[in-house]
Amino acid sequence: MLIVVSPAKSLDYESPIPARRASMPRMLDRSKELVAVMATKSPDEIRSLMSISSELAALNHERFQDWTVPYPRKRARPALFAFNGDVYMGMQARTTFGADDLSRAQKSLRILSGLYGVLRPLDLMLPYRLEMGSRLATTRGGDLYGFWGDEITDVLAADIAESPGKKVLINLASQEYFAAVRPGRLGVPVVSPAFVDAKGEGPHKIVSFFAKRARGAMAAWIIRERINRVSALSGFEGLGYHFDKARSTPERPVFARDHD
Repeated sequence: MLIVVSPAKSLDYESPIPARRASMPRMLDRSKELVAVMATKSPDEIRSLMSISSELAALNHERFQDWTVPYPRKRARPALFAFNGDVYMGMQARTTFGADDLSRAQKSLRILSGLYGVLRPLDLMLPYRLEMGSRLATTRGGDLYGFWGDEITDVLAADIAESPGKKVLINLASQEYFAAVRPGRLGVPVVSPAFVDAKGEGPHKIVSFFAKRARGAMAAWIIRERINRVSALSGFEGLGYHFDKARSTPERPVFARDHD
């Protein structure tokens, strides 16, 4: 069983991290190609490409200019502890993962990345911003989906084959990032849990902020509880969600939460 999640725009390279162990990303040759393209961009071009502020554009221009391989270890951080958005706040890996949990995560959790392709939790990464949906033209195509082609899918397929438990992909990534995966090429079932919220008598619906945290919480729960079967997902009750059998299908189990 392999889990995929999205990266985060927010990064944390300041807080102490609980693990000294680290690995290196496996698709760095492709990352170097992307950095070589981004290093030719001016801050204004980066601002336009990413629809970000001038300050963020200047910061990321500097990051791409300084990006080197091999990286200085003191500037790099394991991906699981570098990303700091809602998914990772829901995961709470810094405070809830022990050494055995990190070992399990290294086998069963993957982070999709516009720059790195596929990251394992302990893969060292330099700070960056390059979203998968970016329309960055390269010799491989007009956007990052074209650039990565089948390569992300092929790495995931190999990782699924080596992962613990049933051979299935648990998709807890956003639509933007999972669009870089070609499910038919994986050769295994893909299960995409959904998280819906309702307030009072209102209808249940997906609320992006809540859903992101729930996806992180489920990923962490699968790892900590050593979940190996899709049928066991119905036991997830993190953050107040419960399995909603009536709304669920085998490919899309739904977890609902009600607010007063």
